[in-house]
Amino acid sequence: MVDALERFARDFKAGTVLFEEGQPGDFMYVVQSGDVEIRRQVGETERVLAIMAPGEFFGEMAILNSRPRSATAVCKTAAKLLVIEGKTFEAMLRARPEIALRIIKSLATRLESANQHVELLLLPTANHRVVQCLRQLAEEQMQLAGAHFSSGTAILVPKGLEDIASRVGLPTHEVAEVIEQLHGSRLVLYAADAGIDGDGFIVPEVGRLLEFLEFLNLKDRFGA
Repeated sequence: MVDALERFARDFKAGTVLFEEGQPGDFMYVVQSGDVEIRRQVGETERVLAIMAPGEFFGEMAILNSRPRSATAVCKTAAKLLVIEGKTFEAMLRARPEIALRIIKSLATRLESANQHVELLLLPTANHRVVQCLRQLAEEQMQLAGAHFSSGTAILVPKGLEDIASRVGLPTHEVAEVIEQLHGSRLVLYAADAGIDGDGFIVPEVGRLLEFLEFLNLKDRFGA
């Protein structure tokens, strides 16, 4: 099957715009190597919604629902992609049920992620959004590690300020201010505090973060 798909493979340079928001969709893409950013215009700002890594696919929704592209796709790095037209994609779904099942599972995951994103954006303050985002990211890391969730577990969240800012829909400097307050209370540590190179934060005890989130909710509810 892999050899059969190789005829759809194409190489793209970093910065290549694969498609733009609002354009008709004639192709879907599967990432074989490199990274692709999915961006969307929010007001006057273009935000990165997701980064597609090797093994992931995108662009299928415009084919499935025959509607314009809902976002823009740009190669973050040089990339090798499978470029599959609509008719071929539909034939693959009919002939290979396992492909259809994989896509259904992926769409379900994306829907859950979208619901979480909406949940974050509806929270009333920057504190609420950042704390809830860190909680979600910590739980995601636990799931990726296959470990049982425990409120007392220390978790490394390998995300930078810009990643969190994009997820919560806030300027980076506002996220940095909230993180600094959480750091001062030892609710969040910088990765560098533990001698870990690169971007990232450590949540020493997820339980304490949840307690702080509940405190914020009570404070907001009663105006304390």
